[in-house]
Amino acid sequence: MAPAPQAAAATGRPDAAHAGWPRYVAIITDGNGRWAERRGVSVAAGHEAGADTVKARLRDSVELGVRELTVYSFSTENWSRPRREVSALMRMFSRRITSETPELKAEGVRMRFVGRREGIRPALQRQMDWAEQETADNDTITLFVAFNYGGRAEILDAAARFGGGDEAAFRELLYAPEMHDPDLIIRTSGERRLSNYLLWQSAYSELVFRDELWPDFGREAYEESLSEYAARRRRFGGR
Repeated sequence: MAPAPQAAAATGRPDAAHAGWPRYVAIITDGNGRWAERRGVSVAAGHEAGADTVKARLRDSVELGVRELTVYSFSTENWSRPRREVSALMRMFSRRITSETPELKAEGVRMRFVGRREGIRPALQRQMDWAEQETADNDTITLFVAFNYGGRAEILDAAARFGGGDEAAFRELLYAPEMHDPDLIIRTSGERRLSNYLLWQSAYSELVFRDELWPDFGREAYEESLSEYAARRRRFGGR
């Protein structure tokens, strides 16, 4: 297990070498299944390796000045996967929430699950609520876990409750209105699409696509992605 971030790094302030790097990062953690297939191991083992990578890159994020990290862990479309795979994923989520929440709490991580709670078994919902409550006062970094999440579903759910007003009023009805729009969205595994991820929030996000399968996405690849973002000029419609 990787050591907890050093106290000096936990300030969330990047040093001079990381000036211009994004503060708000979202990742489409794609490729666990292909990683497992190439190694001749079970898909469940691929998802376990992917979960380990999430934890490692979360700790890197603290050291690199990222204030919010959002990871796409289970989409509304993933229910269509083989039942055995879905069941294994749910067991893994349950076990890891129980075992890792105390670690994350001690490291100053605030956890938030974003997505629909319908369809998730009640026991797992209670674990998610518990993890959010346990870490609610932390402010080193916020980890948003997109779970049973779909960008279109989020917009539809907000629209169903929208009584009128401006974009700010609509934003308050999203799953996590406190979430900042991602400066950068990274997708691994060589695919070049958003796959229904953060459709509202990504209007002006920079996109970086990497060929590594998610369990192989290491610290160096992460730093390269952040550095690529810093080299771009963001105009937001201006000149």
